[in-house]
Amino acid sequence: MLRWPQMHPILFRATMQTPVGPMIALTVDGDLCALEFDLPTRQSLLTARLRKWFAGYEMEAMSDERKAPIVDWLAAYFQRDFSAPPPLDLRGSAFERSVWQALIAIPPARTTTYAKLAEALGIPGSARAVGTAVRRNPISLIVPCHRVVGSDGSLRGYGGGLPQKRWLLDHEAS
Repeated sequence: MLRWPQMHPILFRATMQTPVGPMIALTVDGDLCALEFDLPTRQSLLTARLRKWFAGYEMEAMSDERKAPIVDWLAAYFQRDFSAPPPLDLRGSAFERSVWQALIAIPPARTTTYAKLAEALGIPGSARAVGTAVRRNPISLIVPCHRVVGSDGSLRGYGGGLPQKRWLLDHEAS
């Protein structure tokens, strides 16, 4: 019986230091597939995500060459240059991807609510489902889930922590 070798995706990993804390960056085939806060709760979500969308993955250290576009984007972002991000690999359900695309459309220094995001997606009354998809966002900062607030304007759940969410919103508005 002839068998083909099983191909496993190779993910490249680096820890990036940022003004809002250390973040883990992962790339696959040259595209950024995760930019996540280096916190236990976020790492467990990331691990589950990798198992689902990158089955059988192997992990390697990211070279400086692979890191450069991410480092450059982060440096620009934290200097208030909100230019185009590096290429992204946004794997998720069709619903999650639609929510993440809606997040990308929120301009810097602007916020929206989970309910308004659901309405914009044509699914009014689905704020909780939208909130779940926002929580599963794999690429923090670039897919700006920090720009979503509660219906009363209050800051609600953020993977990096509410102080970091406040810092990011203030940073973008200054």
